[in-house]
Amino acid sequence: MFIPSVSLPSPDRPSRDRARRRLAALVVSLVLAAAGVAGLGTADAAVAQGPLLYVADSGAGDVSVVDSSGNTVTTTVSVGGAPHGVAVSPDGAEAYVTDTSGGTVSVIDTATGAVSATVPVGGLPYALAVTPDGGRLYVTDLGDNTVSVVDTATGSVTATLDVGVRPVGVAVDPTGTRVYVTNDSDTNTLWVISTATDTVTSSIALPAHAYGVAFDPTGARAYVALVNGGSVAVVSTATGTVTSLVPVGVAPHGVAVSPDGTLVYVADYGSHTVSALSTVTGAVTATVPAGPGPEAVAFDAAGARAYVTDTDADTVTVIDTATGAVDSAFTVGSHPAGIAFAPPTADLAVTLTATGVPGLLGGRIDYTLTLTDNGPSALTSATVTATLPSPMTATSNSCATTSGHVTCAVGALAAGASTTRTFSVPVGTLTLGLPYTVTAKRGTSAPADTDPADDTASRTCAVVTSLIIKCG
Repeated sequence: MFIPSVSLPSPDRPSRDRARRRLAALVVSLVLAAAGVAGLGTADAAVAQGPLLYVADSGAGDVSVVDSSGNTVTTTVSVGGAPHGVAVSPDGAEAYVTDTSGGTVSVIDTATGAVSATVPVGGLPYALAVTPDGGRLYVTDLGDNTVSVVDTATGSVTATLDVGVRPVGVAVDPTGTRVYVTNDSDTNTLWVISTATDTVTSSIALPAHAYGVAFDPTGARAYVALVNGGSVAVVSTATGTVTSLVPVGVAPHGVAVSPDGTLVYVADYGSHTVSALSTVTGAVTATVPAGPGPEAVAFDAAGARAYVTDTDADTVTVIDTATGAVDSAFTVGSHPAGIAFAPPTADLAVTLTATGVPGLLGGRIDYTLTLTDNGPSALTSATVTATLPSPMTATSNSCATTSGHVTCAVGALAAGASTTRTFSVPVGTLTLGLPYTVTAKRGTSAPADTDPADDTASRTCAVVTSLIIKCG
């Protein structure tokens, strides 16, 4: 275990009418210019591939940000000290990193790739876990024998709990109702914290020193690495008892459960391997070679790959979970420790164009929404709603129209791809010379969109006559 110290020409008319039209056009142009609508709602040029992986380089004082589509380090974020544990908020907006030497948790804004806050916690903060709603962090303070509870909204510690000697591992169950904490000491106890009260409510006896801990997707079972017992304890969360012990490699450290709950991967620090455990049979089905000092494990969202930090080799080993064999390895910073995937996110950029279509009786304004998935993940679904000022009404073949609104649905969209939706507004009821601004805004979308900067686009138009429609 390594513990370092974001227009048609108009027909001829009397000169007075021409003067009026020129004056109205001038007024409209000034209004549109004042509205500052030119260039609104442009999409991002670059598309990240992702999903992104965050690796704490405990010997380098930074975090490696990895594009998992090619397993390349795209950037490093300096956090200082000796970073160890990593967790990412459920919406992917923030990554949290413990600094064992500084007694703090660094908050990384994943959109900007910069540290946005530093939260003082207890001594030697080691591991951390975030609740499913993203509201709280639970941090093991190895040096103080405590757990710090951090309110992520305020960036402050709201509770400090005593949890035995040398607390190291921590996990929050999928329902967000309880937290399990392990001790790498003769305490030999698994502590249970209620998130409703942020108090220790019970403890579970273990037969050896414990290290990593992880829940299955249902929360019915927890898997605990017994670091000096060479095994994994399977714990029933309903009864609070150890139901079985599964032999693994030497000095097991990190534990992770696959998204579908069928596999448990254990980083065997002392034997430089990863043990793959079937949750169906409760037995090890494969022992996979890793780099020296495997410390932590993380599955990708599909469960197709497992990523293992090799603390003593400055690498990450990638395992194909279908074959149970090493797929590849890549270099990160010095002494990589904690590792965590950002949840899938898709930045849906909204742009809006407006084109006046003159007509003596049927003049209209045609609007086109262009929706671009700037990644890093594929879009599953989204809605975009355009708000119309009174007395505007709209028709559309691709969107739903109601009084004052046009709502457009978007289905699956690959990262980097675009799709369009159109609607039209007749101009017969609009007051001549007045500007009308239509604003389109992204509503719900999946996966989450963490960049609101390109979620909205507007266009302003004014009708001089039915044959002159100005849009900016």
